[in-house]
Amino acid sequence: MQEHDPILPQVKAWRARAAREPESFWAQAAEGLEWFAPWKTVFRWEGPRFSWFEGGITNLTYNALDRHVRQGQGGRAALVFLNEAGEERTFTYARLLDLVSTASSALRGLGVEKGDRITLYMPPIPEAIILMLAATRIGAIHSVVFAGFGTGALHARIKASGSKYVFTADVTYRRGQPVPLKPIVDEALEGLDDLVKRVIVVTREQKTLADRNPRDMTWDEFLAQAGPSGDAEPMEANEPAFILATSGTTGRPKLVVHTHGGYAVGIQAAARWIYDLRPEDVWWATSDIGWIVGHSYIVYAPLLIGATTIAYEGAYDHPGPEVFWKVIERYRVSGVFTSPTLIRMLMKHGTEMARGFDLSSVRRVFSAGEVLNPPAWAWLQGEVFQDEVPVLDHWWQTETGGPVIANPYGVATLPIRPGAAGVPLAGIEVAVVDADGNELPPGKKGILVIKRPFPHLTPTLWGEPERYHETYWNRIPGKRLYFTGDAAMIDEDGYVHFAGRADEVIKVAAHRIGTIEVENAFLKHPAVAEAGVTGRPDPIRGEVIAAFVVLKPGHEPSEALKGELLQTVRRELGPVAVIGDLFFVKSLPKTRSGKIMRRVLRAIITEQDPGDMSTIEEQGSVTEIQSAYRAQKHDPA
Repeated sequence: MQEHDPILPQVKAWRARAAREPESFWAQAAEGLEWFAPWKTVFRWEGPRFSWFEGGITNLTYNALDRHVRQGQGGRAALVFLNEAGEERTFTYARLLDLVSTASSALRGLGVEKGDRITLYMPPIPEAIILMLAATRIGAIHSVVFAGFGTGALHARIKASGSKYVFTADVTYRRGQPVPLKPIVDEALEGLDDLVKRVIVVTREQKTLADRNPRDMTWDEFLAQAGPSGDAEPMEANEPAFILATSGTTGRPKLVVHTHGGYAVGIQAAARWIYDLRPEDVWWATSDIGWIVGHSYIVYAPLLIGATTIAYEGAYDHPGPEVFWKVIERYRVSGVFTSPTLIRMLMKHGTEMARGFDLSSVRRVFSAGEVLNPPAWAWLQGEVFQDEVPVLDHWWQTETGGPVIANPYGVATLPIRPGAAGVPLAGIEVAVVDADGNELPPGKKGILVIKRPFPHLTPTLWGEPERYHETYWNRIPGKRLYFTGDAAMIDEDGYVHFAGRADEVIKVAAHRIGTIEVENAFLKHPAVAEAGVTGRPDPIRGEVIAAFVVLKPGHEPSEALKGELLQTVRRELGPVAVIGDLFFVKSLPKTRSGKIMRRVLRAIITEQDPGDMSTIEEQGSVTEIQSAYRAQKHDPA
């Protein structure tokens, strides 16, 4: 192989076959599932509509549970639930199937029918996962809302989904404290009395419901609503399995639809190709069921493979920062899917803590959510795992359901290029284009687009097909391209480098600089734990960079340190990266899924209304940043 070509022959052959025969490629992937009736057409694309495995009859939950039990794997551990309080519950495939069947029957007894929507406002407890599987089992459609959103976000999502039934818990646990959920649900349901028929509550802190509403019932009362059966409903491949609102939305939520057929095919295939998931794996995705990562790689894909999946409730640094490493050691975790935010948090507490635990069970680590900054990657792979375990970045969205750009570890591991998400997967065609939809050459920044649908790409938005078409497929008039909204560059070897959201690219004197690039430059300095940047209007340059920096323990803000940071960025990016403001802060505003909310930073720096902040993980971070800005704004960098 030539030195300038890092794409291994087996990866080349894999991608070439998919490009040459995309329909037979995906049809072969679909054979990994069980179908009650075969499909008639693999792929149909007419106008704004497309379908996969048309006419095929299957069921997502049947493939995740029944199939394995029928094959004699009922005694294998399917789900391990843990939380920060030390609670632990393990469910075999046979036991999980039994509980899901009971809940399926109860849903039918409650009056839930095929096509009905149910909303889950629950932590990642077993009852929530059982409900997800039970809903898809009977052909109902679940809409999970992260149990950390406020009343406004929850109200909007219940209303948009048209859910008649809402499931919650009385509390969740966060940093040693019970956080009440039921009062939030009650407030969110104001004005929805004509829609919501029942609220079902898993009682954890108390045996009975306080301030009980006539529509309320406990989990035990729900399970007593036995229906005709808990059998799986045969579903046409393109019928919805669930809907999920995009995270961090600033306006009316977009409810993304994923299906029983295409979604299952895509996430199971990616589980093999990217994550190399096997039945013998103990797999830990550190996300939450309120996000697409939790849907796809806490719940559905590991169960489709027949692996053991871990669901964790609580903070990963409570009661101490060693929690993450302790779980890996105790449960012999073999595969980890985490986020740059968590990696940076672990990095703050140092390498010695990690080395105090037996991490020998781990054979690969994956990161997604935002770009994995090269310093964080180098620390985890090089210092913690001594370059014996690959740490692999990759990219996907709620809308894609599963990976799009990645290093195909399950096929063959490509040379890791820090800062790059990987290469497009086989069967997925992407390009980087300019504002007019013209494809750009290697090395040029533009907008990442998808040229052709793949099975796990959302086919529509719930109840809004026109909005779906206008938001994604008609953003560049005259071009049938799926608009991801992310700025990127493809290098000469085909690796994709992301620069942030397209609307977050900073233009300094007509030079386009990605927010991720600047943040990565700050992280080169050993004192920096995290950095978030945005553009600030400037009368001369158009925009300059406003930076918010979180320091590692043991480092204090100073003029000398500020000067060092400015020099670090200049050294990394050159004089074009003009830092107009640099603020030292204690934390950054992030969505509940760990993404830095740069629109909030921009609103603060321009003294505008930041809009809906119900999706922020720690509301106090905004107040603290506003105070830092006001204190320092007359002392620019």
